[in-house]
Amino acid sequence: MRSLIVLATIMAPLFAHASCPEPSDTRNELLNLIAKANAARSQAEGRRVSNEMWQVWLRAPDEAAQTVLDAGMARRDVYDFAGAIAEYNRLVDYCPTYAEGYNQRAYIHFLNGNHEAALTDLDMTISLQPYHVAAQSGRALTLMNLGRINEARDQLLIAVDNNPWLSERALLADDAPLGLQGKSL
Repeated sequence: MRSLIVLATIMAPLFAHASCPEPSDTRNELLNLIAKANAARSQAEGRRVSNEMWQVWLRAPDEAAQTVLDAGMARRDVYDFAGAIAEYNRLVDYCPTYAEGYNQRAYIHFLNGNHEAALTDLDMTISLQPYHVAAQSGRALTLMNLGRINEARDQLLIAVDNNPWLSERALLADDAPLGLQGKSL
């Protein structure tokens, strides 16, 4: 982790003079993965497809953005949430059209219990990357924590429709927080 943080610090001045390239158009790639997730026949196969989705979302537009994203994730992994937020703020400032910067920052806000800030970042993530299934499920969890149960259920149904292997689907069971009476997955 130390080497990622040092590299991100060294690259920080480069952000002042560079501009982030537009993220790649991953629409078709993600639509293919959504179809693949829906066709999966086992939990193991479904998880493999979910991991492939993450590989797409975590592919930053350039090396500088990738370094900062990785540094933020390394900080998150050691529970340095303030450091992770700082990295994601840098990433969002540098690459304002890269959805994953907002998604990762939303996750830290969620972990910190700042659900309104998480929701703002998740909305931005989904507006930039409509097929970001993890942001869709994260948005459902955030809405649930805000007590907006009907919106949370609707959002989670969209996410599960895009990837039926999400663990969050259990929240839709009859006896679960987002379940409907008489309707279970």
